[in-house]
Amino acid sequence: MTEVGKTLRVVIVDDEEPARMALRAELAIMPDVTIAGECAHGFDAVKTVAEVRPDVVLLDVQMPKLDGFEVLELIGSDVPVVFVTAYDEFALKAFEVHAVDYLLKPVSAERLAMALSRVRERVRPAAPSTSALRASARKPGEYLERVVIRDGAHVHVVPVDKIDYVEAQDDYVAFRTGGKLLLKEQTMGDVESSLDPKRFVRIHRSYLLNVDRLARVELYAKDSRIAILVDGAKLPVSRSGYQRLQQLL
Repeated sequence: MTEVGKTLRVVIVDDEEPARMALRAELAIMPDVTIAGECAHGFDAVKTVAEVRPDVVLLDVQMPKLDGFEVLELIGSDVPVVFVTAYDEFALKAFEVHAVDYLLKPVSAERLAMALSRVRERVRPAAPSTSALRASARKPGEYLERVVIRDGAHVHVVPVDKIDYVEAQDDYVAFRTGGKLLLKEQTMGDVESSLDPKRFVRIHRSYLLNVDRLARVELYAKDSRIAILVDGAKLPVSRSGYQRLQQLL
């Protein structure tokens, strides 16, 4: 909970200048509120939040380059987020559950003040994973078209058709793309549910394969097979994984 009377440090994230100006004007006349940063795109938002560690982020959802969900994935759940959005009713259900608050554009001064009051008063429970948040806001039959991965100071935006396979590594998953492995703190189950099952198949408990990368499957030993990828990489295939692969092919 943010201490009552303490100056609330806010970062504004919106790709539209008029929207940022409107929020800036409303915040300027509020007591005990200061603007700690203002960002026009998601990459800048990730950098700014890491540097200034604000008390709350006013985060737009529909932005180019990185959308609000992807920014949230990269900044984590330590910083409270108030969504500022023109999103549809389906997505708002997810925001009501997972965010401190959400504001519909155009934002009124009263609703903005109420949202910041909730930030001050809220004792935040353990936050759900950002992948769970994004999944709850996806319509049935919709799957990710790209994944975002933070690697130190760098952010990788990887289209799913550039992913060769995904490998489970303890508390992380490794996305193989362009000859590199990029680590992300996420469960294999979350990754599997977010990718199109017509394109990605779980061939082993530790491997999720992009079927477009498959060259052939070879028998390795009795009831043991390996998948040979077009670049020569070899992945183990379990008995159940082989059955799933056969169904897909």
